[in-house]
Amino acid sequence: MQKIFSKTLSLNSATILLSLYFSIIFNFPFLQKTYHDLIKLDNFDFAYFISLPLFLSTIFVLLFSLLPRRYVYKTVITVLILLSAIFCYAMSSYGIIFDYGMVENMAETSTSEAFTYLNLSAVFYIILLTITPLIILRRINPKPNPLNLSVSHRLKLIVSALIIFIIIFFSLYSSYASVNRNNRDLAKYIVPIPTLIASYKYIKRNHFAEPMVFKELDSHPEIQTPLKTDKNVVVMIVGETARAKNFSLNGYYKQTNEYTEKFNIHFFNQMYSCGTATAVSVPCMFSLLNKEQFNKRSASSQQNLLDIAKLAGVDVLWVDNNEGCKGVCKRVNTINIDKNKSNPLCDGDYCFDEILLTQLDNKLAMLSSQTTLIVLHLMGSHGPTYYRRYPQEFATFLPDCQQSDIQNCTSEQLVNTYDNTIHYSDYVISEVINKLARFSKNSTQMINTEMIYVSDHGESLGENGLYLHGFPYAIAPIEQTHIPLLFWSNNTQKSFQSNCLKQSTQTTLNHDNIFHSMLGVLNVVSSTYQSKLDAFKPCRDDSDLMRIARS
Repeated sequence: MQKIFSKTLSLNSATILLSLYFSIIFNFPFLQKTYHDLIKLDNFDFAYFISLPLFLSTIFVLLFSLLPRRYVYKTVITVLILLSAIFCYAMSSYGIIFDYGMVENMAETSTSEAFTYLNLSAVFYIILLTITPLIILRRINPKPNPLNLSVSHRLKLIVSALIIFIIIFFSLYSSYASVNRNNRDLAKYIVPIPTLIASYKYIKRNHFAEPMVFKELDSHPEIQTPLKTDKNVVVMIVGETARAKNFSLNGYYKQTNEYTEKFNIHFFNQMYSCGTATAVSVPCMFSLLNKEQFNKRSASSQQNLLDIAKLAGVDVLWVDNNEGCKGVCKRVNTINIDKNKSNPLCDGDYCFDEILLTQLDNKLAMLSSQTTLIVLHLMGSHGPTYYRRYPQEFATFLPDCQQSDIQNCTSEQLVNTYDNTIHYSDYVISEVINKLARFSKNSTQMINTEMIYVSDHGESLGENGLYLHGFPYAIAPIEQTHIPLLFWSNNTQKSFQSNCLKQSTQTTLNHDNIFHSMLGVLNVVSSTYQSKLDAFKPCRDDSDLMRIARS
């Protein structure tokens, strides 16, 4: 045994062994997914599946052979081993795909959030995966061959790999072409090549591309003043990782909405997200660009909902208890919650969402404009540490999952923990409504108050072996895209027809509707507004609004 581990390897031998390891071990989730998808087909080609690891190995041999000699080779391969082990763990444990969207999401993840994924299970798994390839690297002969001999050996390896590649490709061309054509997303499971390509694209677009000229969509938006109302206060709550399936307002069997159900609240049960990750969904819902048009670079280079509302004269405030507004709030007043441990609602890394209520009170106590928009960005149901999102007294559904390696909890524990986060968010939402209702009732002025809650995206809780979120939208399960939309109004001016709203809750909506619906609720007149995308327009009585003639 000692002789085996002390034996040196030539660079070519190490390349072959590493390529086999990358294709079989690191890409086991890819091979497993491929087999799972193809075995269902009537014309399943077993020869294709058998050839796949060898075909992948030839690709890795060709790529590794392009690396310069030993020191660069060892450094690059070491980095690839560590990254591949992490990707393999995430794919095996959570079903995550590391495409461009996931790379973008990771790039905008804070250190504290990243560490929530670190646990003993992950460390053990990653160490286990990296031991063998690192031993292979260490056993490479430290004495290099003469340059001419080294080049000759390298060329022989490249030619051999090319011959095997060509033989496999052309002998099974119809199978490879058919699988690629009918299962385009399978390639995203390969470790680590697609992720490296996606990372290159992300870096190029975000750090080396020419900055875009900022586009003003409307230079003269204005507010239509309600004749019978002195002030209009709108609170928009941006939820985190809440899926519609687990809302009792949507028929879920657990009472996750016991606090809001006592209000005349409207739950829109056919609401869908723009993306499956916060980095996409939050900028998208505040952008004029629709889901098909949306890209973050274009969206950040033009006015968004908050910009237009502010320009119209709305007093806009964003209060953040999450990991930032993803650029949406950079031109409006913003309060980022201090997560210092001195506050009993905070632990140094995160704060419970109740902390937002203090900022809401502060703002309501000193309204300076006729129309005010307060955006509260919740931590909500952010995983995988769901158990850290609610105080212990809100641990209603038990047993729960008090760990971050959620795949090792039972389904009952995991779902209970997630349901506790929804239940706690429901309490926070109900407190917002209570404060708005009391504020309008106790004021000597006629104040119209409204609350809109919408989540950024949903979440997978182990269905079909998938966890968390961030899947490519085209193949994302409905649990990651079907989200809650809640609306409440104090109806001071009878501006909304309640029966109409109840009927409209069955309408299919998505984040494209948020931009226009919010402009409507704020009574902002803008050239960007499209009434057909305003979810509340059919049920709003605008008869008492002061008319504004647009030039």
